[in-house]
Amino acid sequence: MDLRRKARTLPAPVYDPKKLPKWNYDGSSTGQALGEDSEVILYPQATFKDPFRRGKNILVCPLNCTYNAAKIFSHPQVLAEEPWYGIEKEYTLLKKDVKWPIGWPTGGYPGPQGPYYCGVGADKAFGRDIIDSQYKACLYAGINIIGINGEVNQVT
Repeated sequence: MDLRRKARTLPAPVYDPKKLPKWNYDGSSTGQALGEDSEVILYPQATFKDPFRRGKNILVCPLNCTYNAAKIFSHPQVLAEEPWYGIEKEYTLLKKDVKWPIGWPTGGYPGPQGPYYCGVGADKAFGRDIIDSQYKACLYAGINIIGINGEVNQVT
């Protein structure tokens, strides 16, 4: 996943994505567009309370389109569609100094994966405070997250 970010200050709070201004970026700098047609337009689609800056700050999820794609996505039939999507994000927490998963023996591997799936306890789930913080930040932001669970190793 290739995530990018931009920050913008507006003269007054705006929470309705339809009332937010479009924005743009240079897609040739990110490998998402050719140099001769590099403007990528950001169309605000959803807003969430910003769990990092808090206060009146918001996160904006945009649809990004090149100029030609923008013509397609502004077609009435396309606009009438309501997209559905789901995301499952798995990640492994690494020790900063050795770049090895926390909870794993240094240079070695943990035992069989069975005990770790949705596991609890000091010997089965590591980094839970970080994972819970991420979950709370999503809930604070109003992101419709269903839940969290440990996967097949101690730190996913």
